[in-house]
Amino acid sequence: MAKKTTGKGKNFFSENSLTFLENYLNNPSPTGFESEGQKMWLNYIKPYIDEYFVDTYGTVVGVINPDAPYKVVIEAHADEISWFVHYITKDGFIYLRKNGGSDHQIAPSKRVNIHTDKGIVKGIFGWPAIHVRDAAREETPTLKNIFLDLGCKSDKEVEALGVHVGCVVTYDDEFMVLNGRYFVGRALDNRAGGFMIAEVARLLKENKIKLPFGLYIVNSVQEEIGLRGAEMIAHRIKPNVAIITDVCHDTQTPMMNKIVSGDLACGKGPVVSYGPAVQNNLLKLIIGAANKEKIEFQRQAASRSTGTDTDAFAYSNEGVASALISLPLRYMHTTVESVHKDDVENVIKLIVASLKNIKNNQDFRYLK
Repeated sequence: MAKKTTGKGKNFFSENSLTFLENYLNNPSPTGFESEGQKMWLNYIKPYIDEYFVDTYGTVVGVINPDAPYKVVIEAHADEISWFVHYITKDGFIYLRKNGGSDHQIAPSKRVNIHTDKGIVKGIFGWPAIHVRDAAREETPTLKNIFLDLGCKSDKEVEALGVHVGCVVTYDDEFMVLNGRYFVGRALDNRAGGFMIAEVARLLKENKIKLPFGLYIVNSVQEEIGLRGAEMIAHRIKPNVAIITDVCHDTQTPMMNKIVSGDLACGKGPVVSYGPAVQNNLLKLIIGAANKEKIEFQRQAASRSTGTDTDAFAYSNEGVASALISLPLRYMHTTVESVHKDDVENVIKLIVASLKNIKNNQDFRYLK
Protein backbone atom coordinates (compact mmCIF):
# COMPACT_ATOMS: atom_id res chain seq x y z
CA MET A 1 0.00 0.00 0.00
CA ALA A 2 2.72 2.48 0.94
CA LYS A 3 4.60 1.83 -2.29
CA LYS A 4 1.90 3.24 -4.56
CA THR A 5 1.37 6.92 -5.28
CA THR A 6 -0.91 8.67 -7.72
CA GLY A 7 -1.71 12.18 -8.89
CA LYS A 8 0.67 15.13 -8.73
CA GLY A 9 2.85 13.45 -6.14
CA LYS A 10 3.48 10.35 -8.28
CA ASN A 11 7.26 10.72 -8.28
CA PHE A 12 7.68 13.11 -5.37
CA PHE A 13 7.80 10.65 -2.47
CA SER A 14 10.25 7.79 -2.58
CA GLU A 15 9.17 4.28 -1.61
CA ASN A 16 11.38 4.62 1.44
CA SER A 17 9.64 7.87 2.40
CA LEU A 18 6.17 6.36 2.20
CA THR A 19 7.23 3.26 4.10
CA PHE A 20 8.58 5.54 6.83
CA LEU A 21 5.33 7.54 6.87
CA GLU A 22 3.21 4.40 7.28
CA ASN A 23 5.39 2.97 10.04
CA TYR A 24 5.68 6.32 11.79
CA LEU A 25 1.91 6.86 11.84
CA ASN A 26 1.20 3.33 13.03
CA ASN A 27 3.64 3.66 15.91
CA PRO A 28 1.96 5.09 19.04
CA SER A 29 3.46 8.27 20.50
CA PRO A 30 1.07 9.48 23.21
CA THR A 31 1.86 12.73 25.00
CA GLY A 32 4.63 12.11 27.53
CA PHE A 33 5.47 8.72 25.99
CA GLU A 34 6.87 9.70 22.58
CA SER A 35 10.25 7.99 22.82
CA GLU A 36 9.78 5.07 20.39
CA GLY A 37 8.37 7.31 17.68
CA GLN A 38 11.17 9.80 18.26
CA LYS A 39 13.77 7.07 17.77
CA MET A 40 12.07 6.09 14.50
CA TRP A 41 12.00 9.71 13.31
CA LEU A 42 15.65 10.30 14.22
CA ASN A 43 16.81 7.14 12.45
CA TYR A 44 15.07 8.35 9.30
CA ILE A 45 16.62 11.82 9.23
CA LYS A 46 20.15 10.89 10.35
CA PRO A 47 21.49 10.55 6.78
CA TYR A 48 20.36 14.10 5.99
CA ILE A 49 21.73 16.04 8.97
CA ASP A 50 25.11 16.92 10.44
CA GLU A 51 24.33 16.28 14.10
CA TYR A 52 21.44 15.96 16.53
CA PHE A 53 20.51 16.30 20.16
CA VAL A 54 17.65 15.24 22.42
CA ASP A 55 16.36 17.22 25.40
CA THR A 56 15.27 15.99 28.83
CA TYR A 57 11.65 15.28 27.85
CA GLY A 58 12.36 13.79 24.43
CA THR A 59 12.20 16.58 21.85
CA VAL A 60 14.58 15.61 19.03
CA VAL A 61 16.52 18.17 16.99
CA GLY A 62 18.44 17.43 13.79
CA VAL A 63 20.93 20.14 12.84
CA ILE A 64 22.39 21.18 9.49
CA ASN A 65 25.31 23.67 9.65
CA PRO A 66 25.56 23.52 13.47
CA ASP A 67 28.41 26.07 13.66
CA ALA A 68 26.45 28.86 11.96
CA PRO A 69 25.47 31.63 14.42
CA TYR A 70 22.19 32.51 12.65
CA LYS A 71 19.61 29.83 13.49
CA VAL A 72 16.41 28.89 11.65
CA VAL A 73 13.97 26.33 13.04
CA ILE A 74 11.44 24.23 11.16
CA GLU A 75 9.22 22.44 13.64
CA ALA A 76 6.38 19.97 14.11
CA HIS A 77 5.11 18.10 17.15
CA ALA A 78 5.37 14.36 17.68
CA ASP A 79 2.73 13.52 20.28
CA GLU A 80 -0.78 12.18 19.81
CA ILE A 81 -3.88 12.28 21.99
CA SER A 82 -4.51 9.29 24.25
CA TRP A 83 -5.98 8.21 27.59
CA PHE A 84 -4.77 7.31 31.07
CA VAL A 85 -6.10 4.45 33.16
CA HIS A 86 -7.75 6.28 36.07
CA TYR A 87 -9.90 3.82 38.01
CA ILE A 88 -10.26 0.03 37.96
CA THR A 89 -13.53 -1.36 39.31
CA LYS A 90 -13.73 -4.47 41.49
CA ASP A 91 -15.29 -6.37 38.59
CA GLY A 92 -12.47 -5.47 36.18
CA PHE A 93 -13.76 -2.51 34.15
CA ILE A 94 -11.57 0.56 33.61
CA TYR A 95 -12.43 4.25 33.63
CA LEU A 96 -10.15 6.81 32.06
CA ARG A 97 -8.81 10.34 32.01
CA LYS A 98 -7.87 12.25 28.87
CA ASN A 99 -4.23 12.76 27.89
CA GLY A 100 -4.65 15.71 25.54
CA GLY A 101 -7.83 16.49 23.62
CA SER A 102 -9.22 12.97 23.26
CA ASP A 103 -12.80 12.86 21.99
CA HIS A 104 -14.94 10.74 24.31
CA GLN A 105 -17.83 10.70 21.82
CA ILE A 106 -15.94 8.52 19.32
CA ALA A 107 -14.74 6.04 21.95
CA PRO A 108 -17.57 3.45 22.18
CA SER A 109 -16.78 0.23 20.23
CA LYS A 110 -13.17 1.26 19.59
CA ARG A 111 -10.31 -1.20 20.10
CA VAL A 112 -7.36 0.00 22.20
CA ASN A 113 -3.81 -0.80 23.17
CA ILE A 114 -2.91 -0.41 26.84
CA HIS A 115 0.81 0.21 27.24
CA THR A 116 2.29 -1.65 30.21
CA ASP A 117 5.71 -2.75 31.42
CA LYS A 118 4.74 -6.25 30.29
CA GLY A 119 3.90 -5.07 26.77
CA ILE A 120 0.67 -4.22 24.96
CA VAL A 121 -2.59 -5.37 26.53
CA LYS A 122 -5.61 -5.34 24.24
CA GLY A 123 -8.93 -3.85 25.30
CA ILE A 124 -12.18 -2.46 23.94
CA PHE A 125 -14.42 0.48 24.76
CA GLY A 126 -17.65 -1.23 25.71
CA TRP A 127 -21.11 0.30 25.19
CA PRO A 128 -24.62 -1.06 25.87
CA ALA A 129 -26.35 -2.51 22.83
CA ILE A 130 -29.09 -0.46 21.18
CA HIS A 131 -31.65 -3.11 22.18
CA VAL A 132 -31.22 -2.48 25.91
CA ARG A 133 -30.82 1.28 26.01
CA ASP A 134 -33.74 3.35 27.23
CA ALA A 135 -34.78 5.44 24.20
CA ALA A 136 -36.49 7.96 26.47
CA ARG A 137 -33.26 8.56 28.37
CA GLU A 138 -30.73 7.95 25.62
CA GLU A 139 -27.28 8.54 27.07
CA THR A 140 -24.40 10.01 25.08
CA PRO A 141 -20.79 9.07 25.77
CA THR A 142 -19.12 11.05 28.56
CA LEU A 143 -16.07 10.51 30.74
CA LYS A 144 -18.46 9.29 33.44
CA ASN A 145 -19.87 6.40 31.42
CA ILE A 146 -17.31 5.23 28.85
CA PHE A 147 -15.20 2.31 30.04
CA LEU A 148 -12.70 -0.31 28.92
CA ASP A 149 -13.38 -4.03 28.95
CA LEU A 150 -10.32 -6.30 29.01
CA GLY A 151 -12.30 -9.51 29.32
CA CYS A 152 -11.33 -9.74 32.98
CA LYS A 153 -13.50 -10.80 35.93
CA SER A 154 -11.84 -8.68 38.62
CA ASP A 155 -9.43 -5.86 39.36
CA LYS A 156 -6.87 -8.50 40.42
CA GLU A 157 -7.02 -10.09 37.00
CA VAL A 158 -6.56 -6.68 35.36
CA GLU A 159 -3.54 -5.96 37.55
CA ALA A 160 -2.06 -9.36 36.77
CA LEU A 161 -1.91 -8.31 33.12
CA GLY A 162 0.32 -5.39 34.14
CA VAL A 163 -2.40 -2.74 33.89
CA HIS A 164 -2.43 -0.14 36.64
CA VAL A 165 -3.55 3.43 37.22
CA GLY A 166 -1.40 5.67 35.01
CA CYS A 167 -1.00 3.25 32.11
CA VAL A 168 -1.46 5.06 28.81
CA VAL A 169 -4.08 3.91 26.28
CA THR A 170 -4.08 4.46 22.51
CA TYR A 171 -6.47 3.44 19.74
CA ASP A 172 -5.65 0.38 17.67
CA ASP A 173 -6.12 1.93 14.20
CA GLU A 174 -3.61 1.95 11.36
CA PHE A 175 -2.65 3.85 8.23
CA MET A 176 -4.41 3.51 4.89
CA VAL A 177 -4.72 5.38 1.59
CA LEU A 178 -8.25 6.44 0.67
CA ASN A 179 -9.18 6.56 -3.02
CA GLY A 180 -5.53 7.05 -3.99
CA ARG A 181 -5.71 10.63 -2.69
CA TYR A 182 -5.85 10.75 1.09
CA PHE A 183 -3.48 9.54 3.79
CA VAL A 184 -5.74 8.31 6.59
CA GLY A 185 -4.97 7.23 10.16
CA ARG A 186 -4.65 8.33 13.75
CA ALA A 187 -2.05 10.93 14.73
CA LEU A 188 -1.72 12.70 11.40
CA ASP A 189 -2.05 15.55 13.92
CA ASN A 190 0.83 16.03 13.86
CA ARG A 191 3.13 13.25 12.81
CA ALA A 192 2.28 14.32 9.28
CA GLY A 193 4.24 17.44 10.26
CA GLY A 194 7.14 15.35 11.54
CA PHE A 195 7.16 13.50 8.22
CA MET A 196 7.10 16.76 6.23
CA ILE A 197 10.03 18.40 8.03
CA ALA A 198 11.99 15.15 7.70
CA GLU A 199 11.29 15.23 3.96
CA VAL A 200 12.56 18.82 3.85
CA ALA A 201 15.86 17.56 5.28
CA ARG A 202 15.94 14.78 2.69
CA LEU A 203 15.32 17.12 -0.23
CA LEU A 204 17.94 19.61 0.94
CA LYS A 205 20.52 16.81 1.09
CA GLU A 206 19.58 15.03 -2.13
CA ASN A 207 19.36 18.26 -4.13
CA LYS A 208 22.61 19.56 -2.62
CA ILE A 209 20.96 22.78 -1.44
CA LYS A 210 23.38 24.75 0.72
CA LEU A 211 21.86 27.07 3.30
CA PRO A 212 23.83 30.05 4.67
CA PHE A 213 22.52 29.52 8.23
CA GLY A 214 22.07 26.78 10.77
CA LEU A 215 18.89 24.77 10.23
CA TYR A 216 17.32 23.12 13.27
CA ILE A 217 14.76 20.45 12.37
CA VAL A 218 12.70 20.10 15.54
CA ASN A 219 10.24 17.34 16.43
CA SER A 220 8.74 18.52 19.71
CA VAL A 221 6.94 16.58 22.41
CA GLN A 222 3.91 17.46 24.53
CA GLU A 223 2.14 19.92 22.23
CA GLU A 224 -1.26 18.40 22.90
CA ILE A 225 -1.25 19.46 26.55
CA GLY A 226 -0.04 23.06 26.11
CA LEU A 227 2.92 23.46 23.71
CA ARG A 228 5.28 22.31 26.47
CA GLY A 229 7.99 20.69 24.35
CA ALA A 230 8.24 23.73 22.10
CA GLU A 231 8.51 26.02 25.12
CA MET A 232 11.49 24.07 26.43
CA ILE A 233 13.37 23.66 23.16
CA ALA A 234 12.87 27.27 22.03
CA HIS A 235 14.79 28.45 25.08
CA ARG A 236 17.57 25.95 24.41
CA ILE A 237 18.05 26.71 20.70
CA LYS A 238 17.38 30.48 20.88
CA PRO A 239 16.55 30.68 17.16
CA ASN A 240 16.35 33.80 15.03
CA VAL A 241 13.50 32.42 12.90
CA ALA A 242 10.95 29.63 13.35
CA ILE A 243 8.64 28.11 10.73
CA ILE A 244 6.10 25.82 12.35
CA THR A 245 3.97 23.24 10.58
CA ASP A 246 0.82 21.77 12.06
CA VAL A 247 -2.64 20.78 10.86
CA CYS A 248 -5.79 22.88 10.52
CA HIS A 249 -9.42 22.03 9.82
CA ASP A 250 -10.72 21.22 6.36
CA THR A 251 -14.20 22.76 6.46
CA GLN A 252 -15.80 21.19 3.38
CA THR A 253 -17.38 18.13 5.01
CA PRO A 254 -20.92 18.01 6.44
CA MET A 255 -21.58 19.69 9.81
CA MET A 256 -18.69 22.16 9.46
CA ASN A 257 -19.36 25.86 9.99
CA LYS A 258 -17.31 28.04 7.64
CA ILE A 259 -18.37 31.20 9.48
CA VAL A 260 -16.66 29.86 12.60
CA SER A 261 -13.78 27.88 11.11
CA GLY A 262 -13.09 29.55 7.76
CA ASP A 263 -13.31 28.24 4.21
CA LEU A 264 -10.43 25.76 3.90
CA ALA A 265 -10.20 22.64 1.76
CA CYS A 266 -8.02 19.57 1.47
CA GLY A 267 -6.36 19.47 -1.95
CA LYS A 268 -6.12 23.24 -2.35
CA GLY A 269 -2.69 23.71 -0.85
CA PRO A 270 -0.94 24.73 2.37
CA VAL A 271 -2.61 27.23 4.70
CA VAL A 272 -0.76 30.33 5.90
CA SER A 273 -1.97 32.03 9.08
CA TYR A 274 -2.45 35.64 10.05
CA GLY A 275 -2.41 36.55 13.73
CA PRO A 276 -0.48 38.31 16.48
CA ALA A 277 2.04 35.48 16.91
CA VAL A 278 2.83 35.43 13.19
CA GLN A 279 5.64 37.82 12.24
CA ASN A 280 4.35 39.65 9.18
CA ASN A 281 7.66 40.14 7.39
CA LEU A 282 8.39 36.42 7.65
CA LEU A 283 4.85 35.70 6.45
CA LYS A 284 5.43 37.94 3.42
CA LEU A 285 8.60 36.00 2.64
CA ILE A 286 6.69 32.70 2.75
CA ILE A 287 3.89 34.04 0.53
CA GLY A 288 6.50 35.42 -1.87
CA ALA A 289 8.14 32.00 -2.02
CA ALA A 290 4.77 30.37 -2.76
CA ASN A 291 4.05 32.82 -5.57
CA LYS A 292 7.52 32.45 -7.03
CA GLU A 293 7.28 28.64 -7.08
CA LYS A 294 3.60 28.72 -8.18
CA ILE A 295 2.48 26.79 -5.09
CA GLU A 296 -1.24 27.24 -4.51
CA PHE A 297 -1.99 28.23 -0.91
CA GLN A 298 -4.88 29.21 1.35
CA ARG A 299 -5.22 31.74 4.16
CA GLN A 300 -6.70 31.63 7.63
CA ALA A 301 -6.98 34.15 10.46
CA ALA A 302 -6.10 33.29 14.05
CA SER A 303 -7.53 35.09 17.07
CA ARG A 304 -5.46 35.73 20.17
CA SER A 305 -3.25 32.73 19.45
CA THR A 306 -2.72 30.12 16.74
CA GLY A 307 -3.10 27.28 19.24
CA THR A 308 0.08 25.71 17.85
CA ASP A 309 3.76 25.62 18.73
CA THR A 310 4.06 28.89 16.77
CA ASP A 311 2.92 30.69 19.92
CA ALA A 312 5.59 29.05 22.06
CA PHE A 313 8.40 29.99 19.69
CA ALA A 314 7.13 33.50 18.92
CA TYR A 315 7.02 34.57 22.55
CA SER A 316 10.19 32.81 23.71
CA ASN A 317 13.48 34.44 24.62
CA GLU A 318 13.35 38.06 23.40
CA GLY A 319 10.84 37.24 20.66
CA VAL A 320 11.43 34.99 17.65
CA ALA A 321 10.21 35.80 14.11
CA SER A 322 7.74 32.95 13.68
CA ALA A 323 5.18 31.80 11.13
CA LEU A 324 2.78 28.89 10.66
CA ILE A 325 2.27 26.74 7.56
CA SER A 326 -0.66 24.38 8.11
CA LEU A 327 -1.81 21.18 6.44
CA PRO A 328 -5.60 20.94 5.93
CA LEU A 329 -6.99 17.90 7.73
CA ARG A 330 -10.39 16.25 8.04
CA TYR A 331 -11.75 14.68 11.23
CA MET A 332 -9.16 15.99 13.70
CA HIS A 333 -8.66 14.00 16.93
CA THR A 334 -10.33 10.91 15.52
CA THR A 335 -8.89 7.62 14.29
CA VAL A 336 -9.58 8.56 10.66
CA GLU A 337 -7.74 11.85 10.35
CA SER A 338 -7.29 12.50 6.63
CA VAL A 339 -4.96 14.70 4.57
CA HIS A 340 -4.61 15.09 0.82
CA LYS A 341 -1.34 13.79 -0.63
CA ASP A 342 -0.94 16.87 -2.84
CA ASP A 343 -1.13 19.14 0.21
CA VAL A 344 1.57 17.13 1.98
CA GLU A 345 3.78 17.51 -1.08
CA ASN A 346 3.12 21.24 -1.34
CA VAL A 347 3.75 21.99 2.33
CA ILE A 348 7.16 20.35 1.92
CA LYS A 349 7.84 22.36 -1.25
CA LEU A 350 6.76 25.60 0.43
CA ILE A 351 9.04 25.08 3.42
CA VAL A 352 11.99 24.34 1.13
CA ALA A 353 11.22 27.41 -1.02
CA SER A 354 10.92 29.60 2.07
CA LEU A 355 14.25 28.41 3.46
CA LYS A 356 15.94 29.19 0.16
CA ASN A 357 14.63 32.76 0.39
CA ILE A 358 15.92 33.46 3.91
CA LYS A 359 19.21 35.33 3.89
CA ASN A 360 21.95 34.86 6.44
CA ASN A 361 21.49 37.29 9.35
CA GLN A 362 18.19 38.49 7.86
CA ASP A 363 16.54 41.11 10.08
CA PHE A 364 12.76 40.71 10.14
CA ARG A 365 12.07 43.65 12.44
CA TYR A 366 9.52 46.27 11.36
CA LEU A 367 11.63 49.25 12.40
CA LYS A 368 15.39 49.11 11.91
